[in-house]
Amino acid sequence: MTTQRTKTLMAFSILLAIVAVMLVTRHVRAQKQQDPKPSSYSSVIEEPLDVVRARDKAAKAGVMAAHQKLLEERYDLSRHVDDSLRMTRGKPIPVGPTARLKNGLTWEQLGQMSPAEIRDQGIFPYLPLPHVNHPVGGMVFPQTEIKSLPRLERFDMDFDLPDWFLPEIPAAIFLTTRPDLGDVSKGQVVTVDNYYDLFNGILNPKQLEGLRLLVTQFPQQQFNATADRKTEKADGMRGVACFDCHVNGHTSGAFHLVGDIRPQENRRRIETPSLRGVNIQRLFGSQRALKTVEDFTEFEQRAAYFDGDPVGATKKGLNILDRGSQVHDMAEFEELLDFPPAPKLNVYGRLDRTKANESEIRGEELFFGKANCSSCHTPPYYTDNSMHDLQVERFYKPRLEGGMLITAQGPIKTFPLRGIKESPPYLHDGRLLTLEDTVEFFNLVLEIKLTAQEKRDLTAFLRVL
Repeated sequence: MTTQRTKTLMAFSILLAIVAVMLVTRHVRAQKQQDPKPSSYSSVIEEPLDVVRARDKAAKAGVMAAHQKLLEERYDLSRHVDDSLRMTRGKPIPVGPTARLKNGLTWEQLGQMSPAEIRDQGIFPYLPLPHVNHPVGGMVFPQTEIKSLPRLERFDMDFDLPDWFLPEIPAAIFLTTRPDLGDVSKGQVVTVDNYYDLFNGILNPKQLEGLRLLVTQFPQQQFNATADRKTEKADGMRGVACFDCHVNGHTSGAFHLVGDIRPQENRRRIETPSLRGVNIQRLFGSQRALKTVEDFTEFEQRAAYFDGDPVGATKKGLNILDRGSQVHDMAEFEELLDFPPAPKLNVYGRLDRTKANESEIRGEELFFGKANCSSCHTPPYYTDNSMHDLQVERFYKPRLEGGMLITAQGPIKTFPLRGIKESPPYLHDGRLLTLEDTVEFFNLVLEIKLTAQEKRDLTAFLRVL
């Protein structure tokens, strides 16, 4: 009798538990549908790599096609270069403007319109640029760089911009301490395999150790040994190095999403800035306004590498560098990286008019006059080491495009313009593919109303900096 009663009670308890679980599950599902509020944290659920990889590879063609469609609607991506204008190691400079104008407008007509007119007609040509796959994000490296470093290839997406819009790889390296040596890279991509042979006898021991750390791989959000990664290369599982993005202390044009913004659709594409001229800069990160290169170095390792998520960082291999030795050594080397030579500039950073042509001279006069560029970009390095909000949102209505919420983006740092011809594309997200696009962008945003000839002259001056 007692046994039968016990069995009945147990069965009833199990039934109640099942009903309770069903009710809770239904409630949670309903809550998710009603309250889609995003979390600051990434999901810690880890699917098997084989499952994720198969799904991502199957979706890759569609992801790339959708993003390519967006790019081609915005830009003429065909190759237009000027073979008479080259970067230090010989790569020709891309020529624009590349942005496609709507409604049959010309640049001159667009430049005469007010921000409100451009916004209401939906014709602003330089909208914020989304990531290749914005909901996923992560570091993406150019195909040219992947040829040298195959471990940087992702299985879920490829780089989006053609090579002719990117810096040369490998970039030249100039040192503030040894200008007599010229380019010390000897035409090589500096890696952990060759850094010692290239720099032993040129750097002091601290700087050499700093460089070693800069070319050493450390785990990162997409490149790590866990199942939650986007690489299938054995050496890619060891992580990335600082100089994978900042190739030879410059930039390859690699990009990712900023780690300090949530939710995901509000995060911004960030193109890797050059480390050339770090010694004269007082703000680091396009929008983060970190105050020293040591802060920047430490921030990248602790946070940016992992999308600003310490939970994921702990799981994937957080690398905490010692501030007093390792970070200091890395920063000491970074601060040796110099701008490329500018033979047409004098000791004040101004144009030596005995070496300049008429267009460059007119361009300098515009830069310091009508175009008002010098209010932010002051000689000799052409930066004011400050942040400015261009309020570009005056020119477009907020909307979701390519998985990114196109809205106000706030202040960005004033990038140095020295050596600017060697670091396309431009602005913090790389939306300006050429210097001509950059001039057109600022002509609109600052409402300068330059003529076609004035734009050509201003571009000519920028190329000699």
